[in-house]
Amino acid sequence: MSAEATLKNPYSLSKEQIPPTIVEQIDAVERANLTKKIKAQLKQQNAVVVAHYYTEPDLQILADETGGYVSDSLDMARFGHESEAETLVVCGVKFMGETAKILNPEKRILMPDLNANCSLDLGCPEDKFSAFCDAHPDHVVVVYANTSAAVKARADWMVTSGSAVDVVKQLASEGKKIIWAPDKYLGDYVQQETGADMLIWQGACIVHEEFKAQELETLRSHHPEAKVLVHPESPAAVIAQADLVGSTTAIIKAVTEMDATKFIVATDKGIFHKMQQAAPEKILIEAPTAGKSATCISCAHCPWMAMNGLRKLSKVLETGKNEIFVEVEIARRAKQSIQRLLDFTSNKSATSMANDA
Repeated sequence: MSAEATLKNPYSLSKEQIPPTIVEQIDAVERANLTKKIKAQLKQQNAVVVAHYYTEPDLQILADETGGYVSDSLDMARFGHESEAETLVVCGVKFMGETAKILNPEKRILMPDLNANCSLDLGCPEDKFSAFCDAHPDHVVVVYANTSAAVKARADWMVTSGSAVDVVKQLASEGKKIIWAPDKYLGDYVQQETGADMLIWQGACIVHEEFKAQELETLRSHHPEAKVLVHPESPAAVIAQADLVGSTTAIIKAVTEMDATKFIVATDKGIFHKMQQAAPEKILIEAPTAGKSATCISCAHCPWMAMNGLRKLSKVLETGKNEIFVEVEIARRAKQSIQRLLDFTSNKSATSMANDA
């Protein structure tokens, strides 16, 4: 690892910046009435719901039933680009709405709650990050999708958890030195996998940082037949115990393909809905966030993702409020970093298909 592998003065969130996790509580009658109302609103407005895997099952079910989409952040935006809908209602966090707007400037982008943010986004303010980049002009700037439009605009590349290793490996093979932001655990994992010379911003996801290695080891001893699936935003000692380290999409795929009936899962528990849907016969166990060393700030569920719900979704369709806008020049520059990833993954897919032919 480079001697400058980490920042000396990391930016971290204060407790006041982290909201409580409050999941919408509705009974069966209200759920049915809201679902019926929202379906009519979507049809009337030529709108679709795009929801992240970490949102509540009610929203994921609604998206699936109405021709919308449930996926990771980049595929949510990509689906929006391919959809004929005039309005996209993004159920997720703010950077996802911004990415959808950047890739779909002609569409109206709404969100159930504009306060739905992300600890990684908040932990990488554009002014501080830009100043750091300016201090290291000989580095290629690679940022994770979980960043603001302004940070993406400052970057050379945007990557996802599923593409980060491949992109950084390619850049390293070209002799490039890299600034990575914002997640330090994903950055460390990418650096270990690629051997790249990286300066790593010291942000962290408050959900994944809470997974406890010692308690996970104990849990594994109680379920020795279980496979451990870990998102790479988790601490290294948790990643070290994984049978698979991967993105949300990779984790869902693993539960259908791996030879096991029981899985311990270290990522936001909102993903369990799609995992159980894909493999209803499999047993899913939450990786521990509690124990002697735990604070359980999030308890494996993002408090900002929890801000999305059927009531707010219906309200935003009724009022047209909570629309996402991105300043034109920021959107233009951010799209360049996103487009590099889209072109890279497209070329990589084409090469893979050619090799398989």
